[in-house]
Amino acid sequence: MAKFGIISDTHFSPIDKNKLYYKLLKQLEETFNDVDEIIHAGDVSESFFLDDLENIAPVRCVRGESDNIHGLENFINFEVGKYTLGIIHKKPENTEDFFKEHNIHILIFGHTHQPLIKGTPYNTLLINPGSPIKPIAPLPKKGFEQPIARPSVITLKIDNDNILSTFLINLNLR
Repeated sequence: MAKFGIISDTHFSPIDKNKLYYKLLKQLEETFNDVDEIIHAGDVSESFFLDDLENIAPVRCVRGESDNIHGLENFINFEVGKYTLGIIHKKPENTEDFFKEHNIHILIFGHTHQPLIKGTPYNTLLINPGSPIKPIAPLPKKGFEQPIARPSVITLKIDNDNILSTFLINLNLR
């Protein structure tokens, strides 16, 4: 079994280490208190935030376009149970070909600042945690109320029977 805390698009610079920064860290400590690992899907900007996340759980992170962190890769993949997970900052245009090329079952990405948990017609899962700092509301859907931009992260659990559960968690950073 494995449980992951998933976050993206934090965009922190040294001048952002303020009340909001520490409030987010406190909420992440609570939200990710039982995760085995934190996955950051890029646009961290500076390494000090990754260092602070490491105090909660081990961190895996990919490079986003605003990252100034040495050693980050553009794409990572790894196996958990019967699944191969891929992490990238910006979702590829042709996800079906990308899934086949890298033989992955779950793609975790960021970039849009909009949360998403979505299956695909080719039996794979797309996960985007949105952004805890600069959220953008999901696209509106006919018959539903107008979406609201909310700070968010996601947890992903893969149990011993390879059953997945994902949860979108809205944070309270006001």
